[in-house]
Amino acid sequence: MAFNDLLLQVGGAGRFQQIQVTLVVLPLLLMASHNTLQNFTAAVPTHHCRPPADTNLSKDGELDAWLPRDRQGRPESCLRFTSPQRGLPFPNGTETNGTGATEPCTHGWIYDNSTFPSTIVMEWDLVCSRRALRQLAQSLYMVGVLLGAMIFGHLADRLGRRKVLILNYLQTAVSGTCAAFAPNFPVYCAFRLLSGMSLAGISLNCMTLNVEWMPIHTRACVGTLIGYVYSLGQFLLAGVAYAVPHWRYLQLLVSVPFFAFFIYSWFFIESARWYSSSGRLDLTLKALQRVAWINGKQEEGASLSMEVLRASLQKELTLGKGQASAMELLRCPALRRLFLCLSMLWFATSFAYYGLVMDLQGFGVSIYLIQVIFGAVDLPAKLVGFLVINSMGRRPAQMASLLLAGICILINGVVPQDQSIVRTSLAVLGKGCLAASFNCIFLYTGELYPTMIRQTGLGMGSTLARVGSIVSPLVSMTAEIYPSVPLFIYGAVPVAASAATAFLPETLGQPLPDTVQDVENRWASTQRQQGLSPGHTSRLGGKRRQQRQERKQMVPLQASAQAKDGL
Repeated sequence: MAFNDLLLQVGGAGRFQQIQVTLVVLPLLLMASHNTLQNFTAAVPTHHCRPPADTNLSKDGELDAWLPRDRQGRPESCLRFTSPQRGLPFPNGTETNGTGATEPCTHGWIYDNSTFPSTIVMEWDLVCSRRALRQLAQSLYMVGVLLGAMIFGHLADRLGRRKVLILNYLQTAVSGTCAAFAPNFPVYCAFRLLSGMSLAGISLNCMTLNVEWMPIHTRACVGTLIGYVYSLGQFLLAGVAYAVPHWRYLQLLVSVPFFAFFIYSWFFIESARWYSSSGRLDLTLKALQRVAWINGKQEEGASLSMEVLRASLQKELTLGKGQASAMELLRCPALRRLFLCLSMLWFATSFAYYGLVMDLQGFGVSIYLIQVIFGAVDLPAKLVGFLVINSMGRRPAQMASLLLAGICILINGVVPQDQSIVRTSLAVLGKGCLAASFNCIFLYTGELYPTMIRQTGLGMGSTLARVGSIVSPLVSMTAEIYPSVPLFIYGAVPVAASAATAFLPETLGQPLPDTVQDVENRWASTQRQQGLSPGHTSRLGGKRRQQRQERKQMVPLQASAQAKDGL
């Protein structure tokens, strides 16, 4: 709470906060493009086997003579006749004999380039026996996001948020540009993996750097702003992909701007809260004074001194020295509870989300239209989520968004296949709820974990989310058993995970915790408010001696929390 007072003293949500938040969230417009880029760069056009090179395609019916047909009269995608067949009528009216011997497409494929002039599928023939490679590229990208969440989340707690952001911008620019010039599929996948790593770091540090510079009453606004920028990025992707349908140019267009982000990121100011939790009080003072000067609070900034900071941040300096490792998430009882519950929420949200958004071609309508609709539904969904977050709290918002998303997907599983409008509407509504869930979980996680391990906690949460996004395509294969099986799984997981929010404390109006002790005190206060006995709280978490110490510190914290709940 002392640090929040310092932020208010140097200008609160002043000019500096407005400028830095704007510059930090701007790259998220293109991060949304990268996440679902393969819906367009790896789109699968209509295709059929290419006949032998000496075939005279200018002759009427010569191409059809090589192509066997399915029951609807459409050319087979992966088979051709071993020799041209003529003479017998086929369902579409062409004279083609369907009784000849067939073989795989040994001379390649002919693609319909009316919608997509060039995709990685067309360039490297990722169809038929090689169709699994298309999904492999997206899975490797998600593996990169998973690795980036683990690596850069930890590095941000060690090196600071600003340095890691600068590195991530450069890595995204270089790897994304190199992917646009990739000479073959393995090289393309390697650079996409590197892009996924850096974009995960950008996502995590964008939220944390902004939240740590904002006063308590503005944190929900910042979290919602970040969510809206991401949604606008989905609109941007639909427009850019329509205007630039060639996959290499599209890949280049969404990657080059990160060079500009890299340049201006050198002017970011590192989180003073991170400086203080690292014990670097001199740098904390310089950062706060610089922010006060930018906000026009020169006198307030000049009144700050090392002595003032030592008195205001005594708790951070005495309890927050040193860096907590990721093992603290499992070693400390209070952190372990947070980690397990938040892991379920992150996994379920991402698992169901990517199960819906990475199959746009499956809706049977224009892929550009569906992209716009999926982006549009985020706007009202996140607005409602913001209102619930600010009025009722983070916990109800998180529970409701996941529960409603799961119910929509489950209902979709029992709606007949021919009811395309109803099925599409339910999918769009479910996607909107999942977008609101993502918006809430980022903010909620950042408010639950203490400063000394906040980035590591966010990184681990994002890691579980990436596991969900990797597993999600595998679940879609269960459609071979029964078409609705994937939807039942996609819906059941968020419904079950929503129950985990009941075990998390509310953070509405609460100060950000700086140390593990703050988290333990908050948890103890929550248990007391829920009517649990001190002995039960002890059995849930720790030793009796630790519990006695918590009791002594619980009384003022409990009174403060109850006062906030009454506002």
